[in-house]
Amino acid sequence: MSNYILLSCFVSFALVASPVAPAQSGSFQVAQNGHAVGTATFNFAQIPDGYDSTSVVRVAMQGLDYSLSKTESLTSVNQLRHAQLSAVVNDSAVHVVAAPDEAQLVINISANGRSTATRLAAHSGAVFLPDFDPGALETLLALAVANNNRDLWAILPKQAGTLEPIQLATYPDERGTIEGKAIAVHHLVATIAGAGTDLFSGPENQLLQAELPQAGFALIRDGFVLTPPAKPGAPPQAPPTN
Repeated sequence: MSNYILLSCFVSFALVASPVAPAQSGSFQVAQNGHAVGTATFNFAQIPDGYDSTSVVRVAMQGLDYSLSKTESLTSVNQLRHAQLSAVVNDSAVHVVAAPDEAQLVINISANGRSTATRLAAHSGAVFLPDFDPGALETLLALAVANNNRDLWAILPKQAGTLEPIQLATYPDERGTIEGKAIAVHHLVATIAGAGTDLFSGPENQLLQAELPQAGFALIRDGFVLTPPAKPGAPPQAPPTN
């Protein structure tokens, strides 16, 4: 696994859910093939003209020692104002800053003694998506609702920074429990740059679980159990037309 590039996580979500709550937080287990290898948390705080969010991730396993700290400022409709992260991937430090600049988005990445500045097309439905970041996934859920599951983009802190479209497919609802209580579970699959991620979210638009495409990794909210736990194999439904 690269010790320089932050790979991206990605998901989306069903139209029936509500936007992100004014203030909420979540704690997750990072698992690989069913075994806990780390933790991830996020916190959203409402401010007069939008949201401030923070995310902290820690993964420690053979072949991957990864830590992430991210702060982000969003508008009241969850559009990116500014994002900053510091990460260490297998002893290599990475620092990333992303922010809109007039009609473009500028992403600055410093890693391994090298710095790059890249200008990307600006999109109102773009979300900044570093590895294993549940806060980024939560923001994506809200943007999916606001944009009717359309015109969604992933800002990926890879190499010099890239922008990729997100394609969504809706699957049948699943079942699960949170702290032992039954909960409705929505299921979508998001595809970015040819890689798919299963997203499971609750009736209040909260991220419950994300099955990531990297080597069996998953994010699982504390107290949540998907029943059955295996990935569903039903064919996807076509996205709604409006």
